[in-house]
This record gives sequence, structure tokens and C-alpha cells, in this order.
Amino acid sequence: MEELEDYQGNSQIESTFDLKAELFKYLTHWKWLLFGLLLGGLIAYLYNRYTIPQYYSESSMMIVKDEDKSVMSAIPSGNSSILSLENSTLANQIVTLKSKQMVASVVDELDQNISYFIEGNVITVEAYKSSPVVLDFQTPDSILNNTSRTFLITPQGQNKFLLQDEQAAYSQVHQIGENIKLDGLEFAVQRRASKDDNKDWSNPVIVKIIPLNEVVSRYIAELEIGQKGKAEDILALGVTQESPEKSEDFLNTLMENFNEEGVADKREVAENTTAFIQERLEIITQELDSVEGGMADFKRENQVMDVASGAQEFRARYSSAEEEIFNVETQLELVNSVQGRLQQQEEYSLLPSDIGIEEAGISGQIGNYNTLILQRNDLLSTGTPENPVIQRIDEQLSSIRSNLLGNIQNTKESLQLKRNELIKRESTAQGQFSSFPGLERGIRSIERQQQIKEQLYLFLLQRREEAAISFASTSAVARVVDPAFTYADPVDPKPWLILVGGFVIGLLIPVLVIFVKNFLDTKVHHKGDLQSLIQSVPFIGEVPRINMGHHDVIEVNDRSPLAESFRILRTNMAYLIQGKNKDRGEIIFVTSTIKGEGKTFISYNLGRTFASTKKKVLLIGADIRNPKLHRYTSSMVSDKGLSDYLYDYEITEEDIIVASKEDGLQVDVILSGAIPPNPAELFMNDRMKKLLDYAAANYDYVIVDTAPTMIVTDTLLISPLADTTIYVTRAEYTEKKLLEFPKELKKQGKLKGLAVLLNDVDYSKFSYGAKYGYAYGYGYGYGQEEESKIKRFFKNPFSKKPD
Repeated sequence: MEELEDYQGNSQIESTFDLKAELFKYLTHWKWLLFGLLLGGLIAYLYNRYTIPQYYSESSMMIVKDEDKSVMSAIPSGNSSILSLENSTLANQIVTLKSKQMVASVVDELDQNISYFIEGNVITVEAYKSSPVVLDFQTPDSILNNTSRTFLITPQGQNKFLLQDEQAAYSQVHQIGENIKLDGLEFAVQRRASKDDNKDWSNPVIVKIIPLNEVVSRYIAELEIGQKGKAEDILALGVTQESPEKSEDFLNTLMENFNEEGVADKREVAENTTAFIQERLEIITQELDSVEGGMADFKRENQVMDVASGAQEFRARYSSAEEEIFNVETQLELVNSVQGRLQQQEEYSLLPSDIGIEEAGISGQIGNYNTLILQRNDLLSTGTPENPVIQRIDEQLSSIRSNLLGNIQNTKESLQLKRNELIKRESTAQGQFSSFPGLERGIRSIERQQQIKEQLYLFLLQRREEAAISFASTSAVARVVDPAFTYADPVDPKPWLILVGGFVIGLLIPVLVIFVKNFLDTKVHHKGDLQSLIQSVPFIGEVPRINMGHHDVIEVNDRSPLAESFRILRTNMAYLIQGKNKDRGEIIFVTSTIKGEGKTFISYNLGRTFASTKKKVLLIGADIRNPKLHRYTSSMVSDKGLSDYLYDYEITEEDIIVASKEDGLQVDVILSGAIPPNPAELFMNDRMKKLLDYAAANYDYVIVDTAPTMIVTDTLLISPLADTTIYVTRAEYTEKKLLEFPKELKKQGKLKGLAVLLNDVDYSKFSYGAKYGYAYGYGYGYGQEEESKIKRFFKNPFSKKPD
């Protein structure tokens, strides 16, 4: 962005960005862009061609809730099922499906830690269930599952093969079925049983044995499990692999094993409950036999057979109290049995649930206790007791066990108090019948104990049958909705996406290289790079680069591009000079920012260009610190020159002017002379003005080759003596940041009649951009052979035929 001032003095902001010029910077390198585009497409094609595709396999299953399949709902006992547990959420099922123990069981069952590959000409593909040979291991799984080996099996005939193992430096020929022992592994190579048993085996087979834990970890990372759609009880399982059949087997087996383990967990609860009931039945049977024996002994001793008729009135009086005592003692018996079971446990084990205890707090705690034990057992199958999760569950179990024992003790005390109250009520009722014989009381006490034992016995028999039915008809925890299937389109690679990406990346790489190159390039290359300067300073022309073998001095009747560029420069200078004083010659200063920008070259050839029009020209070498003008003349650097004239007042103008007529063009020259110790002081006297006044009176053009303005102050000291100042910049040499220096000099009025010139332009790099004057058409119409259309296309496929 440049800040300019209009004719009213108002500040304006003008953008110097030119989209067309920016595009031309890249289109100049069209061959590299085309090469990158084709190379990127080729690499993408080869990637698609030789990359083994990855396919996504998916399956789904429904989690069955326990209450939906409760067998005990059909038994009119009025009690809930023994097996009723809290329903697990889908999140818990996902954790179980992705557990290391579950995945490891599937990998081990399918032997997917042993992979077979067929070696091809370019790529090696996995031959899952299609390998011509398989390895039959006799090595224990504990060793095999921790082994990492790679075997190369190369056929050596119908029944022979070469077995190679780089790790063990092993290479030996064996027979099919031969028992092989190698570094602790024992196995035999067998032909795979298939319909193509007679098919020739020609390609080598690579067998990779991977540690089970590595395969399990990879599956856990790749396995995708989530809720399917809006369904609250359906899970979708997916995995991506090269072999669709391998993925489908894994998913189907995973769902099958998950269901089997869920059923096994349910049956474990039923088995523990049945064992507990059977234990209690044996105890109650012994107690019932003891009570019945006591009844028989009592009747035998007292010779009593039937007391029912005598107890009718008593029974009516205290029947209600007796019934309540029976219920209380039944509850006490159940609570005592659970307490004894809980106190006898050395390790955590399941408690019988839902056996008729009316206290809701105890039943709920037993259910929570059993749920935590099942979770603990699942975690122990894949971890150790030191696992933080297991230790947290142990703490919860210990807390529930302590609370449960306390709750049981409180319940017992409450029941005992209630029983004592009921006994008191019964005793009060019995006291009212003091006349009733003590025999009746003894018989009733024995009968009550007998009834309690019988009721408990029948109750436990019923629960045992329920547990047996539940065990026999345990339902599945999950149902397969969709068996594993594979989508036809591969997940990776995406052919069209890779191909388009290859073309784009192939195009972007050279674009980025060109961008970085241009971004880091701080040199001036063409007129467009001078935009910030020529908005305030006139631009008078460009001088092309001189190719190897070409002369750098303009000759008579020269038709070279160099001569044409100086003729254009002469014409443009005429527009700057017109309207000025015609009574004397034009004084033209040629300067630059730094040394090496070609001001001496420009000065000399400009003088010869003016001389070709029969004008009198004087060329003065005013760069007395670093004289270069003598290179273009036959004079010596030690000859008298400008420095001698400035120092010695006795030397006249005629003494230092050297008449020079090189190749028929008359250009008088004043050399720089000896290098003085004080150049700036010499320019500060009036001798330079006197010399220029003399030169302007006797010559049409006086061209002064001055010193660089940024390095020394010599030029600025004599700049007021100039009529026109040509400021030389050089392509691929002048830094863009240096362009601010002549702008400041122009703004401060230190250089008169300032005009800028671009030297050493390489037109071969700029086939585009006629806007910037890149192509002057040098040589067109001067007898040069016109290029063919094919050559013009490959040189610049986007250029137009000149009008």
C-alpha cells in the first residue's frame, strides 16, 4: 500500500497489489506446475493400486433385560424371583464387550494371533482361511501366546518346503507334516484342507506369530461399540480390517462369548442359591425328626393319643397370639441363617436372595451385595486384587457386610422383643385356664415346634424347585439382531479422494516452493517491482541482460536488443529534456544507490547512443573513488583526469578532455584521474561548476558518471549542477528496500530531474506481463527467423501471437 497526495493535497491510499502479476509469477513456471500435477496424480494412482484396502464390518445385538424373561413370574408364590438383579446399563455392557479378558478369549479361540500372508510380486496380502498351509502347534498356549516370530515357508515341490527364520538364522527343508522343534516351539506344517487340495502351491507363505496381548490391544483400540440409533437396548459393533472374513468371525464370536458368559453368571447365582437351600434343608430335616421323636416320646410317657378336642376353647383364646409367634420365629430363623452364612464366609461369596425375609432393608442390601460380588468376579478374571477398582469394590462390600450384620442384629433384637411380648400374651391367656392340665401345654409346645419346622421345610422345598427351574431355563443376556456383515466399499483408501488429493498436493508443492522462493526474494527483477518508486519518479526504460558471447558496447548501425533499449531510453529522455534551455548542452548525471548496479555501463552506452545521432557528447568519470570508465577506452587510469583538474587550478579543461572515436562513434571522455585522499573536499570547490559550464557550452550532452549516493556524499555535493539525474537500478541485484532511498532524495529535493532506469533485465524469465514492458519484441522484423508454433507453445503456452 502506498500513500499518495492528489493535486489538492489530500492523502490517498493506493494498493500496489496486482492479481495478474502475481499469477504470472506462477505461470512462468508452468512446466514445474504441470510436472508436480502429473507426479502427484501418478503417486496417488500407485497408492490406490498397491495399497491394501480396509473394510468396515458391523453387527448388532439386543441386550435382554432380566425382568422381561423372569421364569418365576409364572409361579404363584407371591414372591419375586431369586435371580432378579439390577439391570446393567448399556455402558456396562460396552465395558464388558471391550474388556481385555473378553477380547482375548475371542482372539485365542480363533487363533487370530497367527496370521498367514501370500507373498506377491509387489504387495503381500493376508490369506485368512485361504493359506495353502497352516501351522499345527503342539506348544502350550502359555508359551505360544507370548511369542513373536516370523517364518517364511517356500514350496520346494508337492510335499516339501523351505522353512526360514531370520531371527534364529534358520533355513532348512522339511516334509509336510514333519514335526519341527525350533527355539522352544514345536509345530508341524500341514496342507489346509479345502476343495482345492490338488491345487499347486507356488507362492511363498509368510507366517507371523504376534503376542496375544498385542493383538488384543489392537482390537480394543479398533473396536467400535455404541448405541444403535434411538434404541435403548441395541448395541452396534464394528471393526475395520483388511480381511472382511476375519472381522466378521471376530464380531460373531465376540457376541457369542458375551452371551455365554452372561448365562454363566446367571447360573452361578442359581447354583449358589440352590446349594444354600439344600444345606438348610438338611438341618431342618434333622430338627424336624428330633421334634417328631420328642412328640412320640411325650405321648408314650403320658399315654396320650388325642388332645385336640380338649384344646378347642384354648385355641380360640390365644390363636392370634400363637400365629404371630409363628411368624416372628420364622423370620428369626431366616435372619439367623443369613447371619450365620455371612459370618462363616472367609472370602466374598454370593448370599441367597429373596428367601422370604420381610425386612426390606436386609433384602435390598443382599441384592446390592450380590451385584458387587458379580462385578468383582468379572474384574478378577482380567486383573488382580491390587486393581484400584477391585479394591474400591472390596471397600464397598466390607461396608455393606458390616451394615448388613448390624441390620440383621437389630432385626433379631426387634423380633425377639416382639416374640417375648407375644409369649407374655400367650402366658396371660393360658393363666386364665389354670384348670387346663399341664399335659396340654406340653403337647401344644411340641406341636408348635413341629409346625414351625414343617412350614420352614415346605418353604425351602418350594424355593429349591424355583431355583432348579430357573437354572434349567436361564435365558440369554443378549440376542443377535444382525450377524456380522461387511460394507462393499472400502473405508481406506478412497480412490477418487486420494486421486484428487494427489493432484492437488502435486500442484501445491511447486506452488509453495515458488511462493517461498518469491517470498524470500528481496531483489528487484522487473518494472513491476519498482511500482512503489515509479509512482513518484518517472521511469525511462529498461536495459536487457547481455548474454554470454555478446558485446556490451553499442556499435554503429547496431540492431541488437541492447542497442534498441538504449534508443528507447534516448527517446524517453527527449521527453524529459524538451522545453528546457536550448542555448547550452544538457547535463545528465548517472548515479545509483550502491556500487555494481551498472551506472558506468549505462553512461558509456548512453553517450554512444547520443553520438550516433551526430551530437557532440562529453562523458565525465566523476566517481573518483572507484573509477571504472577507463575500461571502455584506450586511456590509462593514471592519465590526467577530473581529480587532477579539481586539485590543480593550473590545469585547464582542454588538458583533461580526451577525444575518443571508438568504432566510428565520437565520444569525448574525461577520466577520473588519480584517486585523491579527500574526494569530498575537491567537489566542494567551484572547479566542478566551472568544468560543467564549459562542457555545456561546447557539447550537446554532458553525461557525468557519478558515485553511488548511499555509499558516499560526492554525488549529493554536485547534484545541484545537473539538469537530469538518471537513477540506475539493477535487476536481481538491487534490494527492494533500497528503493526507499531515492524516494527520500526526491522528496527532499537533493536530486534534480530524477528519473529511474532498470538495468540487466532477463527477459527470458518474463514471458507474461506486457503490462510491465517485459517483451519489447527485439529482433522482430529485423531478419531473425520466426519461431515455430510448437516452440512458441513450449516456451510460453499462454502467450498470444503478436499483432
